[in-house]
Amino acid sequence: MQNTTTALLKDPQSQIYNWTFQWIKGLGLDNQSSHFLNSIVLLLAVILFLVIVDYFSKRTLLLLTIKAIRKSTNRFDDLLIRNKTLKLIAHFVPILAAQYIIPMIFMGFPTWKENINKVLAIATTIVSLMIIHSLLKSVRDILRTRKSFADKPLESYLQVCQIILLFIGGTICFSILTGNSPWSFLLSLGAASAILMLVFKDTILGFVASIQVSANDSIRVGDWIEMPKYGADGTVREINLNNVKVQNFDKTITTIPTHTLLSDSFKNYRGMQQSGGRRLKRAIHIKISTIRFLENEEIDKLKNIQILRPYIEERAATIDAYNLKHHIDPSTPINGRKMTNLGLFRAYALTYLRQNPQIHKTMPLMVRQLASTEHGVPLELYFFVSDIRWEFYEGIVSDVFDHLFAAIKYFDLEVFENPASDDFRHFVKGQHFSVLH
Repeated sequence: MQNTTTALLKDPQSQIYNWTFQWIKGLGLDNQSSHFLNSIVLLLAVILFLVIVDYFSKRTLLLLTIKAIRKSTNRFDDLLIRNKTLKLIAHFVPILAAQYIIPMIFMGFPTWKENINKVLAIATTIVSLMIIHSLLKSVRDILRTRKSFADKPLESYLQVCQIILLFIGGTICFSILTGNSPWSFLLSLGAASAILMLVFKDTILGFVASIQVSANDSIRVGDWIEMPKYGADGTVREINLNNVKVQNFDKTITTIPTHTLLSDSFKNYRGMQQSGGRRLKRAIHIKISTIRFLENEEIDKLKNIQILRPYIEERAATIDAYNLKHHIDPSTPINGRKMTNLGLFRAYALTYLRQNPQIHKTMPLMVRQLASTEHGVPLELYFFVSDIRWEFYEGIVSDVFDHLFAAIKYFDLEVFENPASDDFRHFVKGQHFSVLH
């Protein structure tokens, strides 16, 4: 220890160390205790000094750059500040100062000096990786503002870069701590690959799924998807390595594992949104007992419905020609061909839809009769609304069915519905009245 002290006193770079060492030794401590206490005191002083340097370096760097950034119209420099890139760069100032000052403090302790140098090297590596990560976040944010990248899974790509950075940083830190080549660390990973694959199974599956989802363009940010298995029915807000976040229409958030997008089925409404038409397929159930042939007087009365008159005249001419050709006896209604109230109502509904400006004319449009059930004859309307916005779509559909439900009585038809309590009450009263009389 005596030799170390003599060497320190002769070292021109250790004047502060020598001065504090002599002052502490004057307190009556031996050389070894004086060196140890001196290093601790100076270390605390240097830590305080580095904190002050770090604070002022960040303030100075921000003051120097903010003025230039405010004059610039480029948004990238604003993102650098928001993602704290400049603050991270400022951390290099205290690290460089520490690399110069701290070794002088531990001159009397070579082992400590070596370990401190390793810590500083690791700190330099970590700060460098944090700066790169911050730059990548800024690149991600600037790409999100561009239309061509707005719907891409940029978060997944960023997370892949994060994994690569963590792997590189871990390899470098391992090399610094052990003093071995990074290749030895990579070789040791080969032996533990099975364990790593088990630990990072979801991440690996998510990484593969993200690439395939992006390559196949099967889902984008902003798509409306429906996945009943996970209770998802809403808009995709974020796609990352591990999960896809969907905001449902009730404003709840559903998280779906990314890899399930490859193994499970889901419905994507992007095609509907891009086509500009939203489909409606809904049936009106007609009471079978109200379906009948129409008399000529009733047909003439229905000609007063303007949009139906051309169809009735054309249809009547076709039927009359057929009946005349085949010598049909009109005295019995079932003979030959005749118009029915359901057939005319079906024609009216189709004509009404065709003349509605809010219904797509270039997409499939039909009114068809389905197989009868215990609930009557389903008359299904199949068409596409030109406004795909949910609230407007529902309003248009409601207007269409409001009109058709109100119009159906003009054709002497009834919509099937299950009996309500009032129906039973009136039935019982009627039966009671008939018994009394």
